[in-house]
Amino acid sequence: MNLTHTKLQPFPHSPPLTHPTFLFSSRSLLPFPRNLKPAHVSPSFLYKKHTLLRYGCFGVSRSRTRSSISEVEEEQKQKPVLVKRAYPFDEIEPQWQRYWEQNRTFRTPNDVDTSKPKFYVLDMFPYPSGAGLHVGHPLGYTATDILARFKRMQGYNVLHPMGWDAFGLPAEQYAIETGTHPKLTTLRNINRFRSQLKSLGFSYDWDREISTIEPEYYKWTQWIFLQLLKRGLAYQAEVPVNWCPALGTVLANEEVVDGVSERGGHPVIRKPMRQWMLKITAYADRLLEDLDELDWPESIKEMQRNWIGRSEGAEVEFCVLDSDGMETDMKITVYTTRPDTIFGATYLVVAPEYTLLSSIVSTEQRESVEGYQDIASRKSDLERTELQKEKTGVFSGCYAKNPTSGEPIPIWVADYVLGSYGTGAIMAVPAHDARDHEFASKFNIPIKWVVTPNNGSCVESGKPYSGEGIIVNSSNLKVGLDINGLSSKEAAYRVIEWAEKVGKGKKKVNYKLRDWLFARQRYWGEPIPVIFLEDSGESLPVLESELPLTLPELDDFTPSGTGEPPLSKAVSWIKTIDPSSGKPATRETNTMPQWAGSCWYYLRFMDPKNSNELVDKEKEKYWSPVDVYVGGAEHAVLHLLYSRFWHKVLYDIGVVSTKEPFKCVINQGIILGEVQYTACKDTDGNYISADSADDLGEYLQEIIPEERVVKSGEFFVLKDNPNIRLIARAHKMSKSRGNVVNPDDVVSEYGADSLRLYEMFMGPFRDSKTWNTSGIEGVHRFLGRTWRLIVGSPSHHGAFRDGTLVTDEEPTTEQLRALHKCIAKVTEEIEGTRFNTGISAMMEFINAAYKWDKQPKAIIEAFVLLLSPYAPHMAEELWSRLGHPDSIAYEAFPKADPAYLKESTAVLPVQINGKTRGTIQVEKGCSEEDAFTLASQDEKLSKYLNGKPIKKRIFVPGKILNVILDRQNVKAGSIQ
Repeated sequence: MNLTHTKLQPFPHSPPLTHPTFLFSSRSLLPFPRNLKPAHVSPSFLYKKHTLLRYGCFGVSRSRTRSSISEVEEEQKQKPVLVKRAYPFDEIEPQWQRYWEQNRTFRTPNDVDTSKPKFYVLDMFPYPSGAGLHVGHPLGYTATDILARFKRMQGYNVLHPMGWDAFGLPAEQYAIETGTHPKLTTLRNINRFRSQLKSLGFSYDWDREISTIEPEYYKWTQWIFLQLLKRGLAYQAEVPVNWCPALGTVLANEEVVDGVSERGGHPVIRKPMRQWMLKITAYADRLLEDLDELDWPESIKEMQRNWIGRSEGAEVEFCVLDSDGMETDMKITVYTTRPDTIFGATYLVVAPEYTLLSSIVSTEQRESVEGYQDIASRKSDLERTELQKEKTGVFSGCYAKNPTSGEPIPIWVADYVLGSYGTGAIMAVPAHDARDHEFASKFNIPIKWVVTPNNGSCVESGKPYSGEGIIVNSSNLKVGLDINGLSSKEAAYRVIEWAEKVGKGKKKVNYKLRDWLFARQRYWGEPIPVIFLEDSGESLPVLESELPLTLPELDDFTPSGTGEPPLSKAVSWIKTIDPSSGKPATRETNTMPQWAGSCWYYLRFMDPKNSNELVDKEKEKYWSPVDVYVGGAEHAVLHLLYSRFWHKVLYDIGVVSTKEPFKCVINQGIILGEVQYTACKDTDGNYISADSADDLGEYLQEIIPEERVVKSGEFFVLKDNPNIRLIARAHKMSKSRGNVVNPDDVVSEYGADSLRLYEMFMGPFRDSKTWNTSGIEGVHRFLGRTWRLIVGSPSHHGAFRDGTLVTDEEPTTEQLRALHKCIAKVTEEIEGTRFNTGISAMMEFINAAYKWDKQPKAIIEAFVLLLSPYAPHMAEELWSRLGHPDSIAYEAFPKADPAYLKESTAVLPVQINGKTRGTIQVEKGCSEEDAFTLASQDEKLSKYLNGKPIKKRIFVPGKILNVILDRQNVKAGSIQ
């Protein structure tokens, strides 16, 4: 055989074969699994390892000599060329994917029969990254696909679309580095994602595909912004941003690590810049209250409640004192949720960016304060509020007067207080707040106790007490306030009442929720439809008739270096005319954040081609809300909160008919990479057990291959030295760790149905799971057994027969019971999203079916329908072989007959002279005589009964059979 003239053809799920290493067979060429190196693998290994491939293959490298190629050829002659497959997934899956695409099988018509029930199931909008999918992504997609297929078969109108949250920072960064327009990069990534999703057999309605980067889509994103602007919910403000002078650009939070830019490691400072804001705080109460009506995981709802952070308390004024201790006109207003502790406030803390700070700070302390402000400006809000970090601060040189005690207290500047939360100032009560206590202890500030526990228990020495209790040390008759002896709750009420009476404060509801910063200094985003008049600077909305306002074409995407966004370079695009006044104007050069397009896409899927309105009212009324929304827990707060905010605004203006967008939200678990085994070594290179490594202080680590590892009890150890315990850990999949598993490779080797089944079988859908490539072989074997049960085993050439082995015989009662038990279980588990146990039920059915002499068509057809949502390619093929010309997709899902779910037999304990000797299987309603006969025939029980005189029998139907022997007539020792 002349290998040098063999023409290479790439496999459908693989990139072009440009590497010199390749595989061949007598009928087709297949890509080599990426985790193997063909040049170092013998044909005999390939023959054993890859029996799931249709043909025997071997690896050849161009670097091999002709003699080594001859050796390979000679070895191959001794092997059969064809290898038996578990089932022909490599033929079935591409065939049915073509069928679905050509026939638009899963298309949801624009005009559906609205008398039928609807089911709208949606995946969270994916960002099409350049890396493509890894095996963690299909977990949620497979679950929604099972639900969509299941509901179609139950007669629902199903809306199951897919699209792309395509604006994003990575594409722009790539454009800056390479000069490639971000749209080209994004479209290429979308094509890859789409191809991968189609290869997994997901039943998306691709006619409804949308992308946030298309002007036809972001026209309506811009339209929503204009509605927010009309209602005063969009406004401009000076807001601190992450500014990197060296890069000359504003950075997103995720681009800043430890105060420096992720790219280049340059210092980053917080700099105020003009930004667009959305007033989400105006909807805080509704966002909070309506959570109670949602069928969401309680953990997600609690995260949203915490993010909104509604609290009730008081705003209290502290008068600033001059250098002589006299009151000035300046007042610091603080917000506190514990007004009952105000007598214990021994200092105030203001944020470094507090607006009055420059007026408060003393001349002596100004330099120290300004230096501290500079340091704080380099930190993110997250870094500043980290509870575990060491508290830092600087004295302002000034004092304020506690309005209740009348005592002067110092004003400090500390970065653990944020200017964006509350008033930017707090009263510090170190005896009753851990953070204040840590700060006061460090800077020797007085600590005053004003609350004692209700139960009179002692507080640990040197520790603050943050709970409620009885108030002490809290009386000042000069100001008319005495709260000693009151409970915390009553005292808080009394303090607020006093403050309002004397004009020192008021009751206040506060929120942690901040208004949404809705501008990015980026090119790759939706243009904000606003212009500014050149003569006055007044901002005006772009006319709705002029939407979409499209992005201009740019060749240079690099930052301007001045803080101005890249769009500032599009001079001809920026300059415009206000159509109302005819005055010269300039366009807004900031763009919208990536969140914008993903806030409302679920509505566009209902009516994706509508050019006249965001969504048709009748279609929205029918399809809303989304019935099931599946995605990662990382989107539990911001994405869901922003979507709910926009939806409520659209509800208020009559665009949507429901208060909430998503009826049920489900978070799938994370699929971690395969377990990695690590050994510890001392500095001399000797292995040491992991449980003693910490004692050394310094030690080295070495990754150990799985073949050198063995499990010993609860731990993993070195196979050749069991005394060395290893560290076994699974990590989140990432390119940097090298533990990413490409679904294309899995599909090539095992098929899409096997991947779908395995991802569902790994464990409970909502739990995190560890990927194990060898684990997929189990579900692959199950599919192979299913195929062989219905179609038969392959011939010695590896080919499978046409048709099936089923018969037209009537099913037996046993077969019907097995089937309907399976139907009931699979139905229940799909509805409960317990997909793993649904698969277990099908495996149990197949095990039972292998014991039958015949496979009645009525039974097998029903089982294929059950299998269809999980393994659609195989189910379609089997359905076709069973004689059905149409797709299985819209066939009725089987219903369990309760008559076959009742257990017809029961286990009956049998006692001899009151001592249980065994059990027998009896029919329900079994008579005493029949039960005794069965017991007499039982191998274990017969030795106690046969030939023995019986005094009497005690029989309780379904409970027990007790045989009392006549001991006088039984030979001694006959019963043991």
